[in-house]
Amino acid sequence: MASQKVSTSGSSSTSSTNKPAVSAGVIPVLKDQNLFLLMRSYRYWDFPKGIVEPGETSLFAAKRELKEETGLKGANFRWGEDFIETERYSYGKVARYYLAEVESEDVIILANPVSGRKEHDEYRWLTYDQALKLLVPRVKTVLEWAQAKIHPREPGLYL
Repeated sequence: MASQKVSTSGSSSTSSTNKPAVSAGVIPVLKDQNLFLLMRSYRYWDFPKGIVEPGETSLFAAKRELKEETGLKGANFRWGEDFIETERYSYGKVARYYLAEVESEDVIILANPVSGRKEHDEYRWLTYDQALKLLVPRVKTVLEWAQAKIHPREPGLYL
C-alpha cells in the first residue's frame, strides 16, 4: 500500500511507477467559522470529489466537482495548490484533496450530469471534532491535514 502524499507545490507526480487513477476533491471550510462540509453517500461521509477527466488538471477537476456536487461557487483556494492524497484504495485509485474557503453554507445536492441521479444523500457543516467522528481513517487523515493548514502551530509554542 502506498503511503499518503502531501504536496506543497501542486506537483502531481507519484512515487510509484504504477500510476494510480486519481479522483480530485475539495475540503470546503466555511469562512470565519471553521466548519467543514461533509457529504454522505450511502453509509460513508466524505468531501466533494470526483474523477479527473482527460485533459483536466486535478485542481480544475476538484473545482468542477465542488460546483457540480454542492452548487457552491467562488471558493477561495487561499492555501494555494497544496494537496493531500489518500493511500491507494483496494482497486488502485487515490483521492487528491485541495483546501478551499467558502462564504456560503447554502449547499444544493445536485444530480450527476451524466446519470441524472443525486450522488449524495445528505450534507452537514461540522466542527473538526464532529467531522472526525464520521470519517473513515483514510479520510480522517485528510481532515487532520486541512486543520493543520488552517491552524498551523507556531514554532516554540508547543512542547
